[in-house]
Amino acid sequence: MSKSVSIFSGLLCTFIWGTTFIAQDTGMEKIGPYVFNGVRFFVGFLALIPFYLFLEKKNTKKILSNNKSRFFYLASLIGFFLFLASLFQQIALLYTEVANAAFFTIFYVPMVPIIVFFLFRTKIHWSVWPSVVFCLAGGYMLTNFQDSTVRLGDTLVIICAIFWSLHIIYIGKIIEEFNIPILIGLVQTLIVSFLSIILGLTFEEFIWENILIHKFQILYAGVLSGGIAFVLQIYAQKNIAAAPAAIIFSLEGVFATIAAWILLNQILDINNILGCAFILFGVLISQLLPELKNFKRI
Repeated sequence: MSKSVSIFSGLLCTFIWGTTFIAQDTGMEKIGPYVFNGVRFFVGFLALIPFYLFLEKKNTKKILSNNKSRFFYLASLIGFFLFLASLFQQIALLYTEVANAAFFTIFYVPMVPIIVFFLFRTKIHWSVWPSVVFCLAGGYMLTNFQDSTVRLGDTLVIICAIFWSLHIIYIGKIIEEFNIPILIGLVQTLIVSFLSIILGLTFEEFIWENILIHKFQILYAGVLSGGIAFVLQIYAQKNIAAAPAAIIFSLEGVFATIAAWILLNQILDINNILGCAFILFGVLISQLLPELKNFKRI
């Protein structure tokens, strides 16, 4: 797989995540966040099964022949990180505004290179740091955070961003060793669904009539985001390091803003437009500057 295909996978994944925000926002009027996540990720798990059977099953035994325990250790780890990231994000939305949550969530952009450096002593290309600044500034303008107040829930979102960072980092690790992205996606979605359903049964109610009311939101958030998008993320990180990948994923806020403008008739003001431009510029810096050295050699 070429790097251009990985970049396209990352952009498509981020587009799906961004547009899924609307489904998440409108899909929890009758059900709680644990039930929503549990059903959503189980639907994503079911959606990935036929892709795995047709595209990966015949190669799985060979790839896992000598390292099966290592694979399931890493896959379980990223599934647990994804579960915690989703959990803290959903709980935080009960105690803070969407603008605050959106802004603090993209703190994974600076967190990823910092964590990568301290955990693995991996050298980070200098272009990552100005890209981080542009993405954070863009996120600030995109969410109209200046009109919000900082709340206790914001701390939960920052904790959520830590787990998003770890999820992105270890996705990069597992795909380096095991080129079976759909199976990775299957394992992580099943873990998130299982743990979320346990919480849902403990703290909420499973009322099928209420779940069916939100069937379209759950199908979109489950099949496209919970299933396909997270596999596209794995494909993207096959040829893109964790730090620049995190910068690409910050475009989620841009796509969410555009989707809200088109589908919900929300107004785009000058801050929103500048925020989109800043994040886009940050993504371009992270992807193009490292290639200049190779370009000069041609």
